[in-house]
Amino acid sequence: MDSTECLKRQKCAMIGQYAKSEDIKGMTEILITLVPLALLWWAAVRLADVSAWLAVPPVLLIILLTVRVFGLMHECGHGSLFRSCRLNRSIGFLLGVISGMPQYVWSQHHNYHHAHNGNWEKYRGPYSTLTIDEYAALSGAQQRAYRLKCSVLAAPLAGFVYLIFNPRLTWLKGSVGLALHVVRRKISQPGVSLRTHAASYRTRYWKSSREYRHMLWNNIVLLSTWAAMCAVCGAAMFFSIYVLTVSIAGGAGIVLFTVQHNFKDSYASDTARWDHDTGAIEGTSFLVLPRWLNWCTVNIGYHHIHHLSASIPSYRLAECHKQYEHLFARVRRLRLHEVLGALRCILWDRHAQRIISVAEYQQRA
Repeated sequence: MDSTECLKRQKCAMIGQYAKSEDIKGMTEILITLVPLALLWWAAVRLADVSAWLAVPPVLLIILLTVRVFGLMHECGHGSLFRSCRLNRSIGFLLGVISGMPQYVWSQHHNYHHAHNGNWEKYRGPYSTLTIDEYAALSGAQQRAYRLKCSVLAAPLAGFVYLIFNPRLTWLKGSVGLALHVVRRKISQPGVSLRTHAASYRTRYWKSSREYRHMLWNNIVLLSTWAAMCAVCGAAMFFSIYVLTVSIAGGAGIVLFTVQHNFKDSYASDTARWDHDTGAIEGTSFLVLPRWLNWCTVNIGYHHIHHLSASIPSYRLAECHKQYEHLFARVRRLRLHEVLGALRCILWDRHAQRIISVAEYQQRA
């Protein structure tokens, strides 16, 4: 019996043992994150008034804590940080405001990733990984642009677009489209209620009225917070720190996510041959990080366990891995010095059903 079959037999027992969330533990995780984050913001603003160089240490720590905020938001989306569904929803919304992302909407897209992890016909990651045939069809300039887009140098820009620009733009575009749709329909059908007209609106920006409500309130609260922070410490000061820290934290999160699925010979199946547990074991890496970085990333380096069951809370992942380590022999272990190499694995070989690097593709060519 291979390790994957053995895992399938023991998975239910593993989940039953470790998929146990605690409200007090979850709230502790929140407090030891948000209280230091608020203090660091205060320190960064005060020190920046004296010298920009003095503000560098708190700004660096703000970046790390922003990564942690996003990780905790992600966990609330899975309903695993707290035992209480209400706490997962309310705290998840708050963390979404802090990180700039409408939490409920994001979690719906992220759950799609979990449902199809390893099936690259269904989901190709944040960089929309190209097949080798799609890459070969690009011009030289387009290939260079694709490599640059997937590089660590472009990560802060990707973080800015992902967390600051895109959530605001999609909400505005969708809201304008909704308003125009309702006005046109009301003119043509004045006897029909506004709610009915609004319900008939279809857009790619949200899939349900609930998603739109979460986008709306996320943006209202976030923009109000921006205004309050500008009033307290000045627009230039606030946005200098905010844009820098959120963009770099977002870029770090995108890099983190990418190397947990894009690495040399990572499992990348088509729909016909896809297996969920194989995707978790062979298509997900185990990031071997120092303890302090595991804390900042909410133990997401134990990504193989997270994909076996997203209901296991972050504060139980390390213990779960330690007890069942004999089942994870085929999980790819990545260390910090290997991350840049993994970021070069940005092509899907559909024939071999695996991820390869651009260098390997060029050698074949």
